Amino acid sequence: MSWRRWMVFISLLAFVGGVMFAAGNMLFNDVAGMVGERPVQPEEKAIASPLVGRDTIADIVEKASPAVVKIDTQVKVAGNQWNPFFDDPFFREFFGRPLVPSQPRVQHGMGSGFLISDDGYILTNEHVIQGADEISVTLIGYEEPFPAKVIGADHDLDLAVIKINPPKKMPYLKLGDSGSTKVGEWVIAIGNPYGLDHTVTAGVVSAKGRPITIDDRYYGNLLQTDASINPGNSGGPLLNLQGEVIGVNTAVNAQAQGIGFAIPTSTIKPVLDELIETGKIAHPWMGVHLQEVSPQLAKYSGLEDTDGALVYAVVPSSPADRAGLKTGDIILKIDERKIKNTADVIYALRKKKVGDTITVHLVRQGDRMTLKLKLAERPERLQ
Repeated sequence: MSWRRWMVFISLLAFVGGVMFAAGNMLFNDVAGMVGERPVQPEEKAIASPLVGRDTIADIVEKASPAVVKIDTQVKVAGNQWNPFFDDPFFREFFGRPLVPSQPRVQHGMGSGFLISDDGYILTNEHVIQGADEISVTLIGYEEPFPAKVIGADHDLDLAVIKINPPKKMPYLKLGDSGSTKVGEWVIAIGNPYGLDHTVTAGVVSAKGRPITIDDRYYGNLLQTDASINPGNSGGPLLNLQGEVIGVNTAVNAQAQGIGFAIPTSTIKPVLDELIETGKIAHPWMGVHLQEVSPQLAKYSGLEDTDGALVYAVVPSSPADRAGLKTGDIILKIDERKIKNTADVIYALRKKKVGDTITVHLVRQGDRMTLKLKLAERPERLQ
């Protein structure tokens, strides 16, 4: 092949290759435009909220940990004068009373908490310090624990504030907004599970507004998380990715793994100042004893289902008594909140204040009516 023909051949190849490249490039751009057009918007949104990188959680923990404390309690329990076996008449008949009474003993408890001010105020659960004769607080960087005193405590909300006298201004955690927290957002729990100081677990918010009952305590609005919460974690902070507290770790479902609960800051913030200033929380009170509605009673009252709360007793001279509530009434609504069960009444009242007037919608022997009721403060003997 002559040199001239060779150059023509090369030129043709270059031309064809250029056309194919241009066409391929146009096709690539079209496809890339179709595929890449949509991810732009999520990327822009992601800038507004923190992303979980390799060091995100580690950085938050490093900043927050100095404000998280370990709480140890001691409760002096009077020893039983006699062995329980000797309370049985059979044993007393044959063995008589023991000669030596048992000695008083000390029960030890443990939990977590976190500083909410630079002068030593600490937020925790009420059940962590309940009945304690002595409370000591251990902080990072201090060899000796600090003695603490109870500033305020509330059994119903399971919240308590204790205080230490630190030698200097202390790091503390800011209370964030649990209301704006979304299901699926990352959270971090710090505490002392099983006595293991400053253990960190992470997970997501699994649900909001969970109601649970533990013993005589009704929690009506908990955050649910799969971040591990264990005995000793109680009272510790549940943090968002801004390092703000959105809840106080409280309970764990013993029957299921990966289900923990925290009291949200939406419950804490409205009562925190009152708890610190007065040592207690004034709870609104109606003055009724309630139970669930049975299918038979619902049918007798002309109700389609068992939603509601049955008044089985009215406290004399109480707000309910003065308003005209009677035994046998079924409460269907408080203001605009529908009542499905007795727990709903408790939660509805937690949204109110002493002195508020509520409208009670009820059915009495098949007749529907409404009553106005002015809430009073719950008497001390009923606390």
